[in-house]
Amino acid sequence: MLESYHHTTDSKKEESNRKNKVLVADDEQSSRIMLGHFIKKMGYEPIYAIDGEECIEILEREEIDILLLDIHMPKKDGFEVMTYLKDHNIRIPVIMVTASHEIPKTVRCIKMGAYEYLTKPLDTERLQIVLRNALSESELHDTVKQLQKELKTKELFHNIIGQSLAIKQTIEQALQVMDTELNVLILGESGTGKELFAQAIHEGSRRKNGPFVSVNCAAISHELAESLLFGHVKGAFTGANNDHIGFFEQAHKGTLFLDEIGDMDADIQAKVLRAIQERKIRRVGEKIERSVDFRVISATNRNFTVAINNNSFREDLYYRLEEYPIFIPPLRDRKDDIVLIAKHFLEEFCSANNIKPPLFSSEAQEEMKNYHWPGNVRELKNAIQRTAIRSKNLNEIHSVMTPGSREYHKEDLSRRSTNEEEKKSPVSSPSSIVPLDQMERQAIEDAYRACGENPTKTAQLLGIGRATLYRKLKKFGLN
Repeated sequence: MLESYHHTTDSKKEESNRKNKVLVADDEQSSRIMLGHFIKKMGYEPIYAIDGEECIEILEREEIDILLLDIHMPKKDGFEVMTYLKDHNIRIPVIMVTASHEIPKTVRCIKMGAYEYLTKPLDTERLQIVLRNALSESELHDTVKQLQKELKTKELFHNIIGQSLAIKQTIEQALQVMDTELNVLILGESGTGKELFAQAIHEGSRRKNGPFVSVNCAAISHELAESLLFGHVKGAFTGANNDHIGFFEQAHKGTLFLDEIGDMDADIQAKVLRAIQERKIRRVGEKIERSVDFRVISATNRNFTVAINNNSFREDLYYRLEEYPIFIPPLRDRKDDIVLIAKHFLEEFCSANNIKPPLFSSEAQEEMKNYHWPGNVRELKNAIQRTAIRSKNLNEIHSVMTPGSREYHKEDLSRRSTNEEEKKSPVSSPSSIVPLDQMERQAIEDAYRACGENPTKTAQLLGIGRATLYRKLKKFGLN
């Protein structure tokens, strides 16, 4: 689904071709020369700093593998360099170089995170052992960290299928913001999986043990918006027979996902902005304010530039929501993922419906790659399910039932032309009318076959009880 271990291994091999860089931070020229000579002999690349300030400057611009750090240096000493490493979360092995009488100071550095210490004059054999062990431990730590990241990614994004660079970059963005408290705005077309990403970000955050409250802003009516979002107290308005906790309060200590935020009613946007800014809400009919702890993830398929320009969306609310934007690419920009996703949906559907999954021919795969998929992953799933039903007795699928495919196009156009002709004709002739029993029989027969002659699934598909279905099957001789 995501970056494989082999990819990580290959990148590690590429990195291994470069020499390990060892930064020697020491104000004594003789020590720098001696250490540099020995480091070169071991096959490493020495880099030099004459004081603590220069050491920090090099650490900011260079990728250093190990640091040989003297305690006493001008401008900034070894303790200040160690503090800098800790404050900036820079994890590299640090070997302290000190005089023999400064052991208490060295112990202090060890407590601050130094890997080991060496006393002057240096024992070259011990230096060689310490350098090798420190580098090995550092590489092992990096490998473990990378594997933990890959495992976490697979667990959190198990519903996101794809190996394309576009989707990998999107997942990496989500991983970067996951552990923060930044509000996230997920942008993308309908059907790209915006809610799946929102759920993954929540599950990987510090709020994962709190609730994930999903709100479809487009489905909230103007009259009920304030009550649904912020809650109300008993008697606040006609029909308010009990206290009601709104979505913001329900998301306390968790994540509030505002889906289709671009369709939120303009009148309620100011109150949502205030709630996000102050982390306080007031229920309808109540005078007191309640503090609420939540993180906002929102999503939309709208163009905010247009919405802001025509005054249908508040600009200040937009900037509150998009503290960290993530764009999910449409399926047409992920052509390498289309067949992979299609196979997943085919296997999933066939397994659920006890159908032997057929294979996609090369023609069908090319057809899927070349289709525009305006409905993205959601449309692809629907197309695969239609195809699976039509092809359940075949070993190979040659055409996928999309509006652009020949098979679907022919059937769909004939159905549409018939409907259009019926609409044009003001009165149908008696000979063209199909008896009701015949229409009902055909509908039941089609559903029964589509569900693999499974009565339970057929009844669910038709929206009738199983007893009713059995009566109909018996009536039409289909049992």
